[in-house]
Amino acid sequence: MSTDHNSTPSAPEPGGGTTAGSTKPARPAKRPSSTLAVLQRLGRSLMMPIAVLPAAAILLRLGQPDLLGADGLAGMSGMGWMDPVAGAVGAAGDSIFQALPLLFAVGVAIGFAKRADGSTALAAVVGYLVFDRVATWTMVTFNGPTGDLGSRLVTYPLPVDPVTREPMVDQASAEAVGAVINNAVKNPTDVLGGIAMGLVAALLWQRYHRIKLPTWLGFFGGRRFVPIVTALAGLLIGVALGMLWPVVGSWIQDLGEGIIGAGAVGAGLYGVVNRILLPLGLHHVVNSFIWFVSGSYTDDAGNVSNGEITRYLAGDPSAGTFLSGFFPVLMFGLPGAALAMWLAAPKARRAQIGSIMIPAALTAFATGITEPVEFAFIFVAPALFAVHVVLTGLSMAILNALDAQLGFGFSAGLIDLLLNATKDNTSGLGLILLLGLVYFGLYFGIFYVLITRFNLPTPGRESDPEENTAAHTVPSAAVDTPGTRVDGSLEPPEPGSSGDSGDGGTEDRTDGRTDGSG
Repeated sequence: MSTDHNSTPSAPEPGGGTTAGSTKPARPAKRPSSTLAVLQRLGRSLMMPIAVLPAAAILLRLGQPDLLGADGLAGMSGMGWMDPVAGAVGAAGDSIFQALPLLFAVGVAIGFAKRADGSTALAAVVGYLVFDRVATWTMVTFNGPTGDLGSRLVTYPLPVDPVTREPMVDQASAEAVGAVINNAVKNPTDVLGGIAMGLVAALLWQRYHRIKLPTWLGFFGGRRFVPIVTALAGLLIGVALGMLWPVVGSWIQDLGEGIIGAGAVGAGLYGVVNRILLPLGLHHVVNSFIWFVSGSYTDDAGNVSNGEITRYLAGDPSAGTFLSGFFPVLMFGLPGAALAMWLAAPKARRAQIGSIMIPAALTAFATGITEPVEFAFIFVAPALFAVHVVLTGLSMAILNALDAQLGFGFSAGLIDLLLNATKDNTSGLGLILLLGLVYFGLYFGIFYVLITRFNLPTPGRESDPEENTAAHTVPSAAVDTPGTRVDGSLEPPEPGSSGDSGDGGTEDRTDGRTDGSG
């Protein structure tokens, strides 16, 4: 009778026992939370539009008067021709910030949809354009052109004579001019509207990109159908959100202003939450709210900016206090942690670990990209991660309390620090650098002591499975087996051994197998 190793385990014998070959069915592995999985997909999708910020921030900053403009390079003798160049460079960077809602719609749609393609991006563009105009029209219609929200979305064009094209100044003509929606003004939903339409486009693409229509409508089936249905969704969402935004928008604005108004406590809490969510990939969900939604600033030209990053770059004299605390941690603290992990490694592996940690530390210092350092200890040494979370919150709270203001376009690294050091609304730069030096020492000292005192398995100190196996295995050269001497040289097999040509290899064994059967 043959034995099927893939058959179902035998039923239990009477008395509760099982047959000799039975095995317990494996428990199904726990599936990760669907909500957490969705949030992680959202966090990853937010990275795509955020990745364009360095280019936008550098261009916008270079184009400002104190760098390439009249108060900087263009103000030098013979360099006046740089002034229009500065204007063009600044306009290039500002164009990206003005289009952030659309960029978020496209980026979130591509990042959130499973196996997205070009039709996903096209659907997001179509959906957002429809949503943008419909939502703005609905807000003005229901709030009125003189309402708190409507007044920001309309303009009153100066009446001109249709023949001479000169302004008409008589009272009757002026009173006859009606309010017109100014579509050049950014939609009040800003980045949140873009994220919402990006999610809608991604979900509709997943649902309809393989839809089959009747033969006479077959041309519009499949991927071609997705932009059509997304446009319809943009229309409905635009009407609904346009009617709700006067209330919902005020709630969101109050929340953002409440966090900013909490001062050092709010900044410290933001820093703690930011780092806690890092291992899950959800920190960009919180970042997007603080960076692009919280707070509002209107410049002299009437342009409205929302969010800590956009307000800082627009010149808001109160912005940057929720960003400055990242510089001591990312530029100085984590390089100190990398140095500690390097020096705490055994001497035999120190060169290998140094080749990893030194470039990671330089990357963190120059660009503010710290994941290579953080993921070296987050999962293997939770105690170090807890220290990192607390120190980040303290840095954010301390510099906010001291009213130190310094922003960035992408991350708190040397590049952003040098670009914004001379900006008009930057303050407390010396305090930031001083705290950075203190944090380098703190991170190095605390990490080194904890790693060496509690033998934490940071890079280079983790146990090597191969070494553990070798330590519990007798070397093959020391085994005196038939056919092999202790010194490793061969010896002739004895009669009756498995190497003999006689019948010793077929001698019956008590286990029912023949010797040499394997």
